[in-house]
Amino acid sequence: MTMNEAPTVSETEIECDPSSELFASRRIRVAIVGATGYAGRELVRLLERHPSASLVRLMSSGRGSSGPRPIESSHPVLRRSASCRSRTFQPLSAADLNSSDVDVVFLATPHETSHSLVSELLERGLRVVDLSGAFRLKDRAAYPRWYGFEHVADEALAQAVYGAPELDGEAIRRAKLVSNPGCYATSVILALAPMLRAGWVDPASEIICDSKSGASGAGRTLSEKLHFAEVNENCRAYSLFNHRHVPEILQALGLGEGRLVFTPHLLPLTRGLLSTIYLRLSKPRKIAEMVELYRDFYAVAPLVRVYEEGVLPEIQAVAYTNYCDVGFAVDESGRRAIVVSALDNLGKGAAGQAIENMNLMMGVAQDAGLV
Repeated sequence: MTMNEAPTVSETEIECDPSSELFASRRIRVAIVGATGYAGRELVRLLERHPSASLVRLMSSGRGSSGPRPIESSHPVLRRSASCRSRTFQPLSAADLNSSDVDVVFLATPHETSHSLVSELLERGLRVVDLSGAFRLKDRAAYPRWYGFEHVADEALAQAVYGAPELDGEAIRRAKLVSNPGCYATSVILALAPMLRAGWVDPASEIICDSKSGASGAGRTLSEKLHFAEVNENCRAYSLFNHRHVPEILQALGLGEGRLVFTPHLLPLTRGLLSTIYLRLSKPRKIAEMVELYRDFYAVAPLVRVYEEGVLPEIQAVAYTNYCDVGFAVDESGRRAIVVSALDNLGKGAAGQAIENMNLMMGVAQDAGLV
């Protein structure tokens, strides 16, 4: 090439660039791996109505399973959708995921499966939104403690972007790999980020997070603790001091481990999550100041709703939506505050946020297909 010649760009490169006019003229081609699970089902349901996306591959999360199966074999509720009835799940095959006919791959898979797949998908030129925890933590040495496996995908981990759209939107727009936050983590991070970033929380105090989730948050894998008789008419605390969402909360909020006490509970609900967070303020504040702070912080966040004084979020208000609702209470001294956040663990806590991240990555409206 001489100095006067312009560098050539292939049509494939143009098609994969979200800023190109050619890309903007066609729909985003999407594959879902792990489409048989709860988050996978929610991805299918939301993407079927997405104005800028087309589902081109649906795969299970296991290799070598027994051939194609109709979608209703795992998700009978999708029989009601004419477009879904004709769809089938394929066994997992990374060889069938190529940038020639797929733009974005959602991984609704176990952590170890995502860990083994992501590097190959990135090498094939695909963008990836991973709903597992395999790339949430930047410190690879933390994975054995919190996730039970050694992390060896160093290059992929280095380029992974934590997908909290309200905090890291610009980085997500440039990303090839986005690690979708956990449902509990999302509820806590969005509830605390404005006050922590403004310096309103007493730095010498502990923050107490009491979170409760519906049973679908545990996934579809069989477990004795998830049997109907164990969940129904019950509320149970679990994973005290060692829940795997703790390190991503600390990482996203810049907190030391000793600052946060997080206790999750299982509710006899299918879906929905509520976090009640107790903290001490660095100086007295009025609740009106909190409302103003949060509304300013989330002014351009279409999927966070900040409640007015005297109103608190609840699960019924967010079930089957992609919103996170946040509300407050302050005691008479103005030094003790409670923040309450609520979201749907399969919506804003999983599939909805994953699609929000895809929207940012691919240059479409952040809330496209979600409201």
